[in-house]
Amino acid sequence: MKGRTGLDAVTTEDEAMAIHPDFIVVAVDRAHLVDVTEYWTLKGFLVVVETPVGENEENLACLEKLQARGGEIVCGEQYHRYPILAEGLRMITEGVIGEPLSVYISLAHDYHAASLIRRALKVGGESYTIHAWQFKQPMVITDSRDGQIFDGRVGQETLDRAIISFESGKSAIYDFSGTQYHSFIRSHHITVRCEGGEWSDTMVCGMDERNHPWRKPILPGIPEKYRCLDTRYLSDMRKSWCPELHLDNLQDEFAIATILLDMGDYL
Repeated sequence: MKGRTGLDAVTTEDEAMAIHPDFIVVAVDRAHLVDVTEYWTLKGFLVVVETPVGENEENLACLEKLQARGGEIVCGEQYHRYPILAEGLRMITEGVIGEPLSVYISLAHDYHAASLIRRALKVGGESYTIHAWQFKQPMVITDSRDGQIFDGRVGQETLDRAIISFESGKSAIYDFSGTQYHSFIRSHHITVRCEGGEWSDTMVCGMDERNHPWRKPILPGIPEKYRCLDTRYLSDMRKSWCPELHLDNLQDEFAIATILLDMGDYL
């Protein structure tokens, strides 16, 4: 790793401590996230934890106790930092199309979706009620983490669907299957309906000051602060418009990099 990247790479804790890191990033399997976070927090380090920070309420209670004792723990949630999603969320935050009222989301699972829903609706920590269902159905498998599949095999797709009502009256529909991450025949969607317009996938529509309707495509935005993390790939994305909402590993890597860069300001 050191040969490929030029960054220090070590295999023992003593070597890691000798580097005097500004903070620790915990990116281990989910079952050990809390244990490893606790270990480094008690050593006095600020810790950035990969999502989810815990699997259950017991895990979260452990982290809260650490924070109560002065531990610094940051959750590294990145989906709202994807350039294509960040641009849509920016329009919501700035009120370009009015107050958000409802969202339909079918592009990320569990905690990632929950983060996007709260940001899209601007509901913060509002309480909510949720009704959820799970369905199973057959689907032709076309892709996987290990590569494309061309033999036409039929697998099983598990669908999670939920209706969420927030105390403010705003609502969300969550509709997701893990096959959406690795499939050529499943797409991603987000629709945020607002008082004065709508953000739907890669399009946004609204009204001007004369109450005339307008529509325009959403292009992946790179704030000035993150220009140092820009890549040729992201630049090419901004040169052209694709009507399909597409999320990929390169956007994910950029989003994670912005979290690490922002840690400088946090420190």
